[in-house]
Amino acid sequence: MNRRLAALANAHGVSTWYEDWRHRRVEVAPETVVGVLGLLGVDATSPAAIADALAAARAVDRGALPDTVVLAHGDTRALPGPGVVTLEDGGRRSVDGELPADLPLGWHRLACAGREVTLVVVPRRLPVPPHTWGWTLQLYALTSERSWGMGDLGDLAEFTEWAGANGAGLVLLNPLHAVGPAHPVATSPYSPASRRFVNPLYLRVSDTAAYRAADPATRVVVDALRPDRGDLIDYDEVWAAKRHALELLYTYAQPVDLAADPALVTFATWCALAERHGNDWRAWPAELHHPDAPAVAEQRRQLADRVAFHAWLQHLCDEQLDAVTAAARAAGMPVGVVHDLAVGIDPGGADGWQLTDVLAQGVRVGAPPDDFNQLGQDWGLAAWRPDRLAATGYAAYRDMLRRTLRHAGGLRVDHVAGLWRLWWVPPGAGAAEGTYVRYDAEAMLGILALEAHRAGAVVVGEDLGTVQPAVTRGLRARTMLGSTVLWFARDDEGDFISPARWPRNALATISTHDLPTAPGFLTGEHVRVRDELKLLGTDVAVERARAAADRERLLAMLRAEGLLPDPALPSDPATPDPAPTPDDGEVVVAMHAALAASPTRLLGVSLYDVLGEVRQPNMPGTVDEYPNWRLPLPAGVAQIRTDPRVARIVDLLSAARPRRADAQPPGPAEE
Repeated sequence: MNRRLAALANAHGVSTWYEDWRHRRVEVAPETVVGVLGLLGVDATSPAAIADALAAARAVDRGALPDTVVLAHGDTRALPGPGVVTLEDGGRRSVDGELPADLPLGWHRLACAGREVTLVVVPRRLPVPPHTWGWTLQLYALTSERSWGMGDLGDLAEFTEWAGANGAGLVLLNPLHAVGPAHPVATSPYSPASRRFVNPLYLRVSDTAAYRAADPATRVVVDALRPDRGDLIDYDEVWAAKRHALELLYTYAQPVDLAADPALVTFATWCALAERHGNDWRAWPAELHHPDAPAVAEQRRQLADRVAFHAWLQHLCDEQLDAVTAAARAAGMPVGVVHDLAVGIDPGGADGWQLTDVLAQGVRVGAPPDDFNQLGQDWGLAAWRPDRLAATGYAAYRDMLRRTLRHAGGLRVDHVAGLWRLWWVPPGAGAAEGTYVRYDAEAMLGILALEAHRAGAVVVGEDLGTVQPAVTRGLRARTMLGSTVLWFARDDEGDFISPARWPRNALATISTHDLPTAPGFLTGEHVRVRDELKLLGTDVAVERARAAADRERLLAMLRAEGLLPDPALPSDPATPDPAPTPDDGEVVVAMHAALAASPTRLLGVSLYDVLGEVRQPNMPGTVDEYPNWRLPLPAGVAQIRTDPRVARIVDLLSAARPRRADAQPPGPAEE
């Protein structure tokens, strides 16, 4: 790597080398560094350009105010001179060369040294989360007699009410982010059109005021549109039916005040345009490529009714999510509903269109090669530009968090290491030909803490895989939780460790949506299906032997912990026969007993595991070859409530983590 190019990359937070999953140093190709610098608006395509850009970077006054000042509550900070702080509530404070320690939490403005910048005062840490347990739920998979072919917010409210009444302290969801309104409908909840708005596929049509206000004949027509539940979820069928039904009911809707929410108007405009031109704005006519363009304003006028319709759908989503929150509070859940924040967005979607000024145009977020993905991963997602976030006071990041936390007792942050650094793949490069770009973790994490504090929400970071120690330390320092998964809780020899050794500061689960379910692991379904899909990197016999060995290692740990009988010993001292080999159902119960025996603050139980589903929700490395995100649960809401397997797990976890009588339901924290 050219010394000047390396210095320029370092000045802009672009890594010229990284440590791989085997802890080996990997040098990044110079052309990758040049490409990523270009995505940051830095020309490094020639020696002269590098020299000019490096001189400009070195000319920046290191003592000057940054574009955004993030200050932990109780800390002080030296300033380049006297200044004035305009507080969030409109008050003003004069400061003389130093920001004082008693500034209130919030979003303020600082005028100093001839500049005015955003000042964010953030909490040092969040309140300690409770010791409780709950359900991890792919909402689309939860169906009932009233839902239309997939789970909806009405199902969620009913399930949450039942779960809270039966000892659960939380319900953790898949992302409910919005997708494009045109067909085909995106199935992955982790590639959304927008992380700021909600997917209207989750609406329950019959729970709207417009349905109740409609005349009987209209309701009959609406009811007849309801699709039946199939073996797989058909998002296109569900959306076609719900959209038609909601358009019939729109006549009976109360108008939405569009002036009160400009961001909603822009999102609804994108939806109206996407219906006409498709879900990828990059393929629209050039005059529609920016939301402030005159042609967009003209289209907004022409499509005013469709804009209002899509705004109304978001209003309905807010109402039904409010009902879910109310159900959690009424049930006394100490956490409540935990929403999931995807790591990025579809660059052609609504946020990619509306937030283009703070996104790196052309970048694709992914991950470097590892033991499971030898060619690296390209998730096809857009990334924040760290410099533009800071220059705009992190407003887009703040607003995204606020909208998500508005209905949340907690927030799970997918790939939380992305608050520190993200793997950027420049245009034309393969997934392995990227590099890491640094973010201001103190700002990203501090703002997350502030917005979670104000919402009274716990924060769970998905920190699985190879993450830097700074990630774990940063989460722990702010009383945010990491993630522990039984499959990965092993020592250097590959043996499962005692649950007593699991970290306290975590959410513990048996599996994740990208891994085998508990029954699937025990039966070797993950080997069978990956062999069928040609995803195995080794001979199938080798993989089967490895899976069998892993099963025996798991059983050995469960027996050592006293959670399963030892087959070498009699189950009853009065009889000489050895204990029978446990069936898979007993092993699944023992696995949940292992969760209960751990010190982790939050425990998450998957209905796929408890109900005996062998298929995993998502198979990484596939698109249409596997029914990703389309597997309904094998039982509906009513059946779940009476299933003896569910009752057994409820009794086990409720006994291990009893609800305290003085536990407080979720609500805004005091400042």
